[in-house]
Amino acid sequence: MKTFQEMGLPTALLETLNDMKFVSPTPVQSETIPLALAGKDVLGSAQTGTGKTGAFGIPLVAKLMTDPKGTALIMTPTRELATQVLKQLHAFLGRKSRINSALLIGGESMYRQLSELRQRPRIVVGTPGRINDHLERGSLLLHTTNFLVLDETDRMLDMGFTGQIDNVMKYITTKDRQTLLFSATLPENIARIARKYQTDPVRVAVDTDSSAVEKIKQENIKTTEAEKYPNLLTQLEEREGAIIIFVKTKHGTEKMAKKLSKEGHSADAIHGNLNQNRRDRVLNSFRRKKYRILVATNVAARGLDVPHIKHVINYDLPQCPEDYIHRIGRTGRAGEEGSALNFITPSERRKWDAIDRLMNPNAKRSREDNADRSRRRSSRRRHSRQRNRGGRGRGNAENSRSQYN
Repeated sequence: MKTFQEMGLPTALLETLNDMKFVSPTPVQSETIPLALAGKDVLGSAQTGTGKTGAFGIPLVAKLMTDPKGTALIMTPTRELATQVLKQLHAFLGRKSRINSALLIGGESMYRQLSELRQRPRIVVGTPGRINDHLERGSLLLHTTNFLVLDETDRMLDMGFTGQIDNVMKYITTKDRQTLLFSATLPENIARIARKYQTDPVRVAVDTDSSAVEKIKQENIKTTEAEKYPNLLTQLEEREGAIIIFVKTKHGTEKMAKKLSKEGHSADAIHGNLNQNRRDRVLNSFRRKKYRILVATNVAARGLDVPHIKHVINYDLPQCPEDYIHRIGRTGRAGEEGSALNFITPSERRKWDAIDRLMNPNAKRSREDNADRSRRRSSRRRHSRQRNRGGRGRGNAENSRSQYN
């Protein structure tokens, strides 16, 4: 379908979409919304920045507008994504809507959340941990929930939320529940979740080859650890516009933001140890362009929607190849152009190889790349044999372990 008017949406919702300048649905919206409106379960695969929130948010709001008894639950992996999703749903509802909502995330006042739950919200958005907290204390009831969304399910499983998701599902007892499950990729563990909690789901796939958004220019710089930071400073001087720099540790974000500030750059840091109020302040300041550079861990790789980000710099490559897709998806939003720069040190070459295989699964590898990988495998086997020869005997093994205790 080429327009929202063709989808049979409620008039109030169409007016709101028009006010929001939502003219034509994106591919994932065009495929998902009609299926969701027809009551189908959907198993969706779509990259970040493709309009995925609208793909489930628009039919969700339409259902609640036409079914006065309907209620919905949306689970996300991070506080930032939950906040962003609820903000988008509020926009779809419009200013005159009387549909109440609740945001259940860690790091925020429990008193405020209890107050929102007492208002009998028909939309609940949250992270698995805090949702379970409210279920256990009896402040959240899900027995009438008939619309469920699992957003960025792959990330929730990566973060170890499988058990918590399973526990939440025990409280949703409605037989006519509709479930929409979205994930950037669809590995076997996602397929198992789908088989467990969905009924004959319709598969919707957009950019299933894991290729990055086409308008994002990707560049690599091979460097050493010693030259990494000087190279970063050079790149920051050459680039214009807002930048997000990804590093691997929470401490590293603070350290780099301070170093960059001393170099004359306007920078701040965000990571998982910040309380929610400070995280909100940091992100709001970045959105208002009070500073140019945001240094982040993977906490910002999903759920951060700042349209003016021009560059993503992977100072440290992610451990999980799929996270690379979400990192670079912070730029090039809604069809805009962006760039992604990756620093690759010898110790991170294996990480880049895994990312490259994910991004370009059908690409032919050069003889040099294959030879390089073969040399690294041989080297690892050689070092392993040397460790085994040097570590025989109970005493040596215990001494080796004691170094890490």
